[in-house]
Amino acid sequence: MRILPSLFLLIILVPLVEIYLLIQVGGLIGALPTVMAVVLTAVIGSALIRQQGLSTLQRARQGMSAGQLPAMEMLEGVALLVSGAFLLTPGFFTDAVGFLLLVPFVRRWLIASLMRSAVVIHAQRTSSGEKPPVHDTFEGESWRDDDQRLR
Repeated sequence: MRILPSLFLLIILVPLVEIYLLIQVGGLIGALPTVMAVVLTAVIGSALIRQQGLSTLQRARQGMSAGQLPAMEMLEGVALLVSGAFLLTPGFFTDAVGFLLLVPFVRRWLIASLMRSAVVIHAQRTSSGEKPPVHDTFEGESWRDDDQRLR
């Protein structure tokens, strides 16, 4: 589980980077313009996410009507959701990441990269002989203790 230390590091580092950037930008242009810039990026980001989301939904519908599974569109929808969370989080670093996810070719490249790495990890696990987790299923019957018909 190497992802937990990385996630913990992100949870610590991202707010520190945001605070640093907000202080630097606030020192250059002032507090009120900095706050207005953060609010403006959230408003612009929301409008762009709406437009991108509707476009993605339309492509998914076209794919489904053609009998295709809209897997990429579904993953793009998840990426747009993450982008929206980043854009609504106050700060310039998260806004930059959120706007990057709004660029269609960047979003598709990131999704394809994540899918390739997931396939590689799966192939490594299966080739190393690591067995998938086994879930035991127990069949049985149950009844309520107060059910008089079963006594």
